[in-house]
Amino acid sequence: MPATPSWPPRSAPRLFVTGPLHDGAQVTLDGVQAHYLARVMRVSPGDAVILCDNVTGEWAARVAQSGKRDVVLDVVEKLRPREQVPDFWLCPALLKKDRFDLVLEKASELGAARIVPVLTRRCVADKLNPERATTILTEAAEQCARTVLPELADLAKLDALLREWPQGRALYFADEQGGEPAATAFAAHPGPAALLIGPEGGFDEAEREAVRAHPQARPISLGPRVLRGETAAIAGMALWMGTCGDWS
Repeated sequence: MPATPSWPPRSAPRLFVTGPLHDGAQVTLDGVQAHYLARVMRVSPGDAVILCDNVTGEWAARVAQSGKRDVVLDVVEKLRPREQVPDFWLCPALLKKDRFDLVLEKASELGAARIVPVLTRRCVADKLNPERATTILTEAAEQCARTVLPELADLAKLDALLREWPQGRALYFADEQGGEPAATAFAAHPGPAALLIGPEGGFDEAEREAVRAHPQARPISLGPRVLRGETAAIAGMALWMGTCGDWS
């Protein structure tokens, strides 16, 4: 006798929705999400959809109605609680749009709790579209089966970031002029942490001195090669997750 297929199937569409969700809830989706389910995934009544609300966790739902303008879902059962997220912030300087999009996407995939975009003197870009950034973070989380969305902070100027930095949180500073090996520095301070990454042209001397003078800043090296901003952000975060985060 063939095995009974598991439900919901692993291939079921996954979406973040406004919550909180609960047993027996009914969710009506419209706009982009309804178009995705009805037109792209072509769901029909009875099909499974996996929902996350960024509050309670992950839920299985069943399509009750699929129309031209909206899709109605019945929440059936809870699959997983909201995941525990390591207390790590990524503070990347703005880059050119496509490169910063990559940073946002990978930060969401890798498990950043909070992303603080930073404006420095050598940034090529000087604005960030919060709605577009949130969409990138959300789509990455959906594709990677996360149950948590990273918090996206407002764009902060570097001097304001340093002035308002919270006590008790290490500020690792990827300095192309050198510093303590990143893995060694991370392991020595396993508490709440953040990683500050510079723009395409790096920090200027005044900015570098201001960061180094901050009592919670710790200059680090990400190896013998000079890395582009997006590469440094991804590599540094992956190294922190492997050293102090939830990869071990």
